[in-house]
Amino acid sequence: MFEGNINTQEDNASVQNDTSSSIPEMTSEVPFHGGSKKPGTRYSALALAACVAASGLFGFAGGYVSDQIQGASSDTATVSQTEVLYQSVIRTVASGDSSVNAAMTVSEVAAAVKQTVVEITTETMTTNGRMGQLITEGAGSGVIISSDGYIVTNNHVVAGARSIAVRLADGTECTASLVGTDAKSDLAVLKINATGLTPAVLGDSSSLLVGETMVAVGNPLGELGGTVTSGILSALDREITIDGESMRLLQTDTAINPGNSGGGLFNLYGELIGIVNAKSSGTDVEGLGFAIPINSAKTVMENIIEYGYVQGRIDTGFTLIDLTSAQTAMMYRVNKTGLYIYESTNSQLKSGDKIISIDGTEITNMAGYNAVMKSHKVGDTIKVTVLRNNQNLTVSIILGELRS
Repeated sequence: MFEGNINTQEDNASVQNDTSSSIPEMTSEVPFHGGSKKPGTRYSALALAACVAASGLFGFAGGYVSDQIQGASSDTATVSQTEVLYQSVIRTVASGDSSVNAAMTVSEVAAAVKQTVVEITTETMTTNGRMGQLITEGAGSGVIISSDGYIVTNNHVVAGARSIAVRLADGTECTASLVGTDAKSDLAVLKINATGLTPAVLGDSSSLLVGETMVAVGNPLGELGGTVTSGILSALDREITIDGESMRLLQTDTAINPGNSGGGLFNLYGELIGIVNAKSSGTDVEGLGFAIPINSAKTVMENIIEYGYVQGRIDTGFTLIDLTSAQTAMMYRVNKTGLYIYESTNSQLKSGDKIISIDGTEITNMAGYNAVMKSHKVGDTIKVTVLRNNQNLTVSIILGELRS
């Protein structure tokens, strides 16, 4: 079993008192996704400008990667591409020919991919029982995946944000719109109004080998955009639970810090092979970073770009919050820990209902809930038992398709 605290890397940096307001039944000052706080640091508000076309600015990066990855050869076969995502070609080298698709040095990779990684800053409004409505500023990273401005990042970086700003490697600042999110994979896609950008070239995470050199590029601490770190691929297919979601991730000892979330993990061919999303933290923990394999991320990105959501995801009609300590339970004005309904569009269930069981299986936390829901699909009917006013209530729910 994996030990240590797994932290997603959104950096909710500073809080400002905005306006006082009435306190809802369940007030929230605990992040639904486990972002790490950074006391004493404050991001100045960005003067957001419309993004301008950036063609011609990225010649070296695009040209170098293209030469290294897409060099024409009778021994190189092309992988089919989508309209917006750029997939690398299959690397095959003729006997005795070491010139085709040669690996780069770390410094060459850094130069080749630096234009593909962006800084992201967000503003999120939260409600505090003592101070009313608060504006929380956060930061993360993102990777350009199309020349016309699609950007992939982590869901936890932009979750709940009322505004999202993107800063390109050349310093251009842009407002970003949210195309769609997927909490299950912890991915989100943004769009900026730009053309001629240099997108990352997607690699093949299924062909990776433990011990390969990895290069991470991101925005650690929300202040150090374009930071490059390197290490090795420590393990493949690690099953890690983050915010109750079980994920299979790449493990690396490459230095990962708050603000790196959503940034790129690259191999020595300049290919994007993972989206950084978490690290393990603790006094005895060092060099444990994680990334979403690009083969898993690619399907999610394509679905979000085409449909605005990931097809086949279940919608129960309610959102949940896992209260794991007496302190957090008190913050939400309940006297027991457990899994609670936070918001509901289902008329049979209410905010504050405590989940007791699903289809007769006892549920005590988010991990247990997800384990039960894995066996269901859109269109299934489930029986949910909740505790309300000290009485158990069982309702039947038809599972819809999540489209947000």
